[in-house]
Order: sequence, then C-alpha cells, then structure tokens
Amino acid sequence: QVQLVESGGGLVQAGGSLRVSCAASGGTFSSYAMGWVRQAPGKEREFVAAISWGGGVTYYADSVKGRFTISRDNAKNTVYLQMTSLKPEDTAVYYCACRSGSSVASRRIYEYNYWGQGTQVTVSS
Repeated sequence: QVQLVESGGGLVQAGGSLRVSCAASGGTFSSYAMGWVRQAPGKEREFVAAISWGGGVTYYADSVKGRFTISRDNAKNTVYLQMTSLKPEDTAVYYCACRSGSSVASRRIYEYNYWGQGTQVTVSS
C-alpha cells in the first residue's frame, strides 16, 4: 500500500511560479514510475507529467511542455512538479499518482493505481 501526500499548492498570479511536492510512504518508491494529473472544475482529469523510476525519462502534456518540470528525489521519497509561467488555465486540483506496477513512465492515467488527495493550484489573471 502506497500513501501519497501532496503539498505546496496555492494562489499565484499569472506568469508566476509554484512548486508542488508529493511525499510517498509505503512500498518501494524508487522502483515506481510517478506522475502528476490535474482536474479543473467541470472537466475530466488530465495528464500533466510523468517520470520514470530513476528520473531518466519524463513526459509532459503539450499544454505544459517548456513550462513545467517534473523531478524526483528517491532518497526523500518525493516527487516534485515545478510550474513556471503559470496561466489561468492551469488552475486545477493537482494530483500525484503512483504506478506501483511499473518503473516506466506513462501518459495513460488509468495505469496509475495510487493517488494522493490533491492540492489546489489557482492562477489569477
């Protein structure tokens, strides 16, 4: 059983930056691929970014490519999402996700089997 706890969300002005973190416990974090998914009000969950077990492979949604960076610290069992040049359309609840069955990063949301409770990111215009 893997537990994920996000932190670092908040309110930021457009053009600003924010870093959200996800601390994992249980399981073997360094063996798992991790991802970030977001959900805006009235919309479906949307893939944001993913990272392989060692951090060597990363994927991004086109909408965030060049602005967001996913990273991980296996010694701290933590995955991060650094967000820059934020836009109002980035406003959403951001969820950390774990793919405990694989070390390979994936863009497919359904392949992640553990989820955090989410952290709200609000970008004002």
